[in-house]
Amino acid sequence: MPHSVAPAVTKAPIAILISGRGSNMAALIDAARADDCPYAVALVASNNPEAAGIAEARAAGIATFTQNHKGLAREAFDAIVDAELRRAGVRYVVLAGYMRILSDRFVTGWAGRMLNVHPSLLPRYKGLDTHARAIAAGDAEAGCSVHLVTPELDDGEVLAQARVPILPGDTPATLADRVLIEEHRLYPAALAAYIRGHG
Repeated sequence: MPHSVAPAVTKAPIAILISGRGSNMAALIDAARADDCPYAVALVASNNPEAAGIAEARAAGIATFTQNHKGLAREAFDAIVDAELRRAGVRYVVLAGYMRILSDRFVTGWAGRMLNVHPSLLPRYKGLDTHARAIAAGDAEAGCSVHLVTPELDDGEVLAQARVPILPGDTPATLADRVLIEEHRLYPAALAAYIRGHG
């Protein structure tokens, strides 16, 4: 009797947008290597040609694209990035430490297909300085959220969250380190679940 062979997983091509070291990018790349992961990293793009994550992506054999945003209007810059994403044939855009406010046109063009990880328990502490704000408020816990990207900053549907206790003596830096560990765990899992549900 012939052995049945499981069909190969057709992986959705994704692009990861970064601005710096790309630690969440690295977690996503590592997860994509699993046979049953529903996505493959087709492109890593950055607005910072010197981003450390770009060198890491290249070392992993992944195509990269950089475009310095300085001197370009937001719409013009986003149009350049958008054209590159579409040229690469990506189906989902994943923001991983991408320190840019996106134009409405760009966000609308990827509606339902662009995700972000944010270092707070949304809807609390949208924007920057999330850990300092959580500590200053006397919160018992902080965490991170994976959400869909919409034109309103950090306001899209929350897909998954991870909670991290705030410990006595925590500083924004110590709390950020522990939350980042959870981001690395949460983001690949939430992205995979979302893609499995949407194809």
